[in-house]
Amino acid sequence: MTDRPRGFGRDELAILGRLKTPERIQSFLDSEIGYNKELQGATCRSPRRVLRDRLAQCMEGALFGAAALRMHGFPPLLLDLEAVRDDDHVLAIFRQRGHWGAIAKSNYSGLRFREPVYRTLRELAISYFEHYYNLAGEKTLRNYSRPINLRRFDPLGWMTAENDVWEIPEYLTRISHTVLLGPELARRLNRVDARLQAAGKLGAVL
Repeated sequence: MTDRPRGFGRDELAILGRLKTPERIQSFLDSEIGYNKELQGATCRSPRRVLRDRLAQCMEGALFGAAALRMHGFPPLLLDLEAVRDDDHVLAIFRQRGHWGAIAKSNYSGLRFREPVYRTLRELAISYFEHYYNLAGEKTLRNYSRPINLRRFDPLGWMTAENDVWEIPEYLTRISHTVLLGPELARRLNRVDARLQAAGKLGAVL
């Protein structure tokens, strides 16, 4: 059963209608939507604006992923990964056959798609740990949020809004997060391997 909210035009629905699986949604984000590094933190586009501008950063990519998932019967869920000395990363998450997967837009190759093979949200979140690092080579992922259902933001028209939808990332920063890595473990961390760091930047927008 699909969940097609009002507001999208015929052409937009045609594009979203072709993205029938999480894998197709991720492929579209990777191949058709450029990474918006220059405006990181300056915009929070709706999925309609992502389609029109063909640009997205992490938050915008997650919103687009959630909207596309919704069109094909998945609940529109987001999960926030919280870091230290680094930016948060937001995922559009989905569940198939009792296992969690994720869709994401990132300038780092290791922070994107996850197959639905993770039994818990903690397993899903920890799968990003080794690939989550800052420019100094520190491994920075620490916490993850509970999932939020974007239906709560339907009164804002978040999928087709022309204005930035800052209410969503602001809400994500306020909700409860679960500790993934405590201080004791964090103090013992090594720097990221140089080869992994180089691989993560493959294809990055500089």
